[in-house]
Amino acid sequence: MTSDRWNDADAKALAEPELLLYRSHLLGADLGVTNFGGGNTSAKIAGVDPLSNERVTILWVKGSGGDLGSMDLSGFAKLYQDKVVALESRFRGRELEDELVPLFDYCAFAGSARAASIDTPLHAFLPFAHIDHVHPDSVIAIAAARHSEALTREIFGGELGWLPWQRPGFDLGLRLRDAVRANPKIRGVVLAGHGLITWGDTSKACYRNTIDMIRRAEGWLEERIGTTPAFGGARVASRSAEDRRAVAAELMPMLRGHLSGAQRKVGHFADDAQVLEFVGGQRFEELAGLGTSCPDHFLRTKIRPLVLPADPAVAIAAAAETIARYRRDYQAYYERYRRSDSPPMRDANPVVLLMPSVGMFTFARDKATARIASEFYCNAIGVMRGASGADEYLGLPEQEAFDIEYWALEEAKLRRQPAPKPLAGRVAIVTGGAGGIGGAIAMRFLADDACVVLLDNDEAALERAGAGFVQKFGKDRTRAMRCDVTDEARVARAFAFAAREYGGVDIVVSNAGIASAAPFDQTTLETWRRNMDVLGTGYFLIGREAARTMKAQGIGGSIVFVASKNALVASAGAAAYSTAKAAELHLARCMALELAPDGIRVNTVNPDAVLQGSRIWSGSWRAERARAYGIDPSELEKFYRERSLLKKNVTPEDVAEAVHFFASDRSAKSTGNILNVDAGNAAAFTR
Repeated sequence: MTSDRWNDADAKALAEPELLLYRSHLLGADLGVTNFGGGNTSAKIAGVDPLSNERVTILWVKGSGGDLGSMDLSGFAKLYQDKVVALESRFRGRELEDELVPLFDYCAFAGSARAASIDTPLHAFLPFAHIDHVHPDSVIAIAAARHSEALTREIFGGELGWLPWQRPGFDLGLRLRDAVRANPKIRGVVLAGHGLITWGDTSKACYRNTIDMIRRAEGWLEERIGTTPAFGGARVASRSAEDRRAVAAELMPMLRGHLSGAQRKVGHFADDAQVLEFVGGQRFEELAGLGTSCPDHFLRTKIRPLVLPADPAVAIAAAAETIARYRRDYQAYYERYRRSDSPPMRDANPVVLLMPSVGMFTFARDKATARIASEFYCNAIGVMRGASGADEYLGLPEQEAFDIEYWALEEAKLRRQPAPKPLAGRVAIVTGGAGGIGGAIAMRFLADDACVVLLDNDEAALERAGAGFVQKFGKDRTRAMRCDVTDEARVARAFAFAAREYGGVDIVVSNAGIASAAPFDQTTLETWRRNMDVLGTGYFLIGREAARTMKAQGIGGSIVFVASKNALVASAGAAAYSTAKAAELHLARCMALELAPDGIRVNTVNPDAVLQGSRIWSGSWRAERARAYGIDPSELEKFYRERSLLKKNVTPEDVAEAVHFFASDRSAKSTGNILNVDAGNAAAFTR
């Protein structure tokens, strides 16, 4: 049951705009009340016109593209209420209502910069001070039922009005106004196939009205459906959690490869109880085929999902044709309903892929969009569960769905999005990701919109690094996992983790390292083996797993080894380290030779003397190298700088820039290459 979260102690000191924001956050915090980015709230607040110095009513309404749960006050469009209402004189009918949307800009109050939503008329034309428009699963279940109008009367006893499906816009705002004038005692309106509009004289009264109506719908559905098996009862049993994760790890890179064309896709996997109940139900394919109802749902998920075979072996074998068939069906849908002025067809690939016994995969241009699509489809599942259990579920008619999906206003919104950064849609794994160089590499990738999986054997350092990146770049873009690169099973688990979290991998940076120094005749077998294990075997295991995953995807990839100047130049007192680094370098060349036919590039970056932030210098390595050169450890950085041809220090950020070059498409025609980042060392010149 939806919770009433209003707290008078939190609200008592807030001015009207802050109360509106408080109410919005409460509603947006519950995805069962309204989806991410969906719904609107508004308040009509008295203010002073800075031009006339007269008191006016200002319509504060959530602006286009905002999210109720996370917005701040700048997310509200502020409009002169009387000017918006006056636009009715310019209204030339429903077919031409879109021409009024640009005129909202001329209604902006005091230079309000936020673009007004197409739902603005739903708030402006109603006479109430506070209005909520949300998309609760329980109410949409009623709104998407065949007998929606009769159910609305039965459940709410005349306290809610009802309007048939209509695309949001100016005309719907006028119809809402007329419905209230005809029924002045109603407390809200159910919009068929869409959602709920409620109101109140105060922010608190509006919120409580909204929550009350949602809870009444939830209670009625619970009573009506009772213990009736959802979706016609179970047909396919769910696999164990371990098996589901294993199937997802194997399947997602292959799916990602088929779905990634001009733009790489990032994946998300969901196997919660709600999803498993749906994909295992008798009526699963029937209901999935009907498509979603609420326009906010299918704008994120496409009109319907792709259903995969329940048998993983069959799903893998048939994936290419299954996805190709979906594309053909989508193109036919576009051709069937397109209008003379429709925008060009967009990506025909599915967003949501459902697999009985396993769960749901979603793929989109970035992780957040893929995750949100999954959340939206979970809302759609809740709607289908309620509507099909209590009555008969209806998807939105395809022409109406098409007209929303290819609405000129939606197209304009898409065109306003910034161009993707160079690594958008790419997934990177960085070993040694909690260290100075690894952290700088991850930071450089994240700044270019990649998703990054940090691997490191130092759990405490990994936790700190991961938390820092989450704080800076958000919860979707970074994952962290402890991994000993010398352990074959752990390496395999790390790549399976990346596959489940993001769908696969495009960039793998093998950077984990150790350092040791000793005269050759005093080098112990343990030291020799440890260097070979981490710097040789570790790079082999990471490289081999990267190659396997990238081959499964079939869309190429980039592997970068972070080696060392010592890979090219022998150093006294570091035989084990230098030999292992030389092995790394030659392994990269061997890999480049074999993996080129699959479009997988392998290159090496050779840093030298990166003292700043590098963990290998925090132990005995600094003292050992200083002793080898006959200097005090405090003089080592200056010694390296003066030794270089350019007389400059090398930083982790310098190394990260070189790695980024090999990881990105700027080096799309480079493989088997070496890039020294050492401020110039003649002995290390490649030849």
